[in-house]
Amino acid sequence: MRQLPNFSESLKQLIASPSISSTQASWDQGNLDIIQLLATWFEQIGFAVDIQKVPETRNKYNLLAKLGSGEGGLLLAGHSDTVPFDENRWQSDPLKVVDKDDKFYGLGTCDMKGFFAFILQACKKLNATQLKKPLYILATADEETTMAGARFFAQQQLMKPDVAIIGEPTNLVPVVMHKGHMSHRITIQGQSGHSSKPSLGVNAIEIMYLVIGELIALKEKLINNYNNQAFDVTAPTLNLGAIKGGDNANRICGHCELDLDMRSLPGMTDAELINLLADALKPLAEKYPNRISFNELHPSSPSFEQKQPSDFVSLAEEISGHQCCAVNYATEAPYIQQLGCQTIVLGPGSINQAHQPNEFLAYSEIDKTNLILAEMINKYCL
Repeated sequence: MRQLPNFSESLKQLIASPSISSTQASWDQGNLDIIQLLATWFEQIGFAVDIQKVPETRNKYNLLAKLGSGEGGLLLAGHSDTVPFDENRWQSDPLKVVDKDDKFYGLGTCDMKGFFAFILQACKKLNATQLKKPLYILATADEETTMAGARFFAQQQLMKPDVAIIGEPTNLVPVVMHKGHMSHRITIQGQSGHSSKPSLGVNAIEIMYLVIGELIALKEKLINNYNNQAFDVTAPTLNLGAIKGGDNANRICGHCELDLDMRSLPGMTDAELINLLADALKPLAEKYPNRISFNELHPSSPSFEQKQPSDFVSLAEEISGHQCCAVNYATEAPYIQQLGCQTIVLGPGSINQAHQPNEFLAYSEIDKTNLILAEMINKYCL
């Protein structure tokens, strides 16, 4: 059997295998190379490996590796893709690990290819005959865009572990709650014309101005009527992210678009948010019939909450030395939770490094992550 790489070498190979997810086709890449790399490593230490193409994606794959047999057990999960990068803002090659100042620099070191390097080391000495319950490893596709991999995996219902850990960068703080995310585009269809005769056109920018007023009022309504003190941003959020319209100063604008996102609290449904949005725009839609529409930009991601009390959460708090918390960003946790298992988000690295130039994973995370993985495997598999 070929010797498996140590932590730093496996990290280097994972980072060197590009797997960017992007809504821009020029950036978007397949992830089969990194999936096959992980498959080779886990097969070498006795895991049964299943690779599946994710439907309706551009060359994207999930990997599920299993060691041991029986029901229940532990699932360690993460995504295999990264975001795009601006090489001019990096001080080194993003696809080459630089070991400097007690940190590993590279695209995906903390978000979140590094987690798989930790898992590999934790599993090296395991023997299937030792396990009373199975250990599963899941690597998904397209988390950074549509979460297509996790959606597909949840639909398949291939297994039901007792517990699952998603190794997103949380500074090893157990995350038991996060907001949902949805994004929409509001489109105004006006009537173009010469600016010297305003009455012959319908200015889409002017209608969008009124729409924005209603959205700002909805934003205040969300702040005043919905609240969860577990979050540092306690209310649902509505962000006006991008706007474009018109083509010349002397032309009545015939078309205008506004992209927005909304982040819901646990307990709020997509339908509830869409109804709030529709109600806010209804008076203007009636005033300007057939001119205002809104459509989903990307499939929404639901909010997540792991109910407590939970022995699993208590153990995670004890081992990590941190109290559980809530975060404002979204993860694959609600899809993994659909398997019927207790789920937390807990991993090395800081979310402040994610999606940033010169992303890094600090040495200080290594021993602590190794301890957490060893304790969890011991508790739920051995």
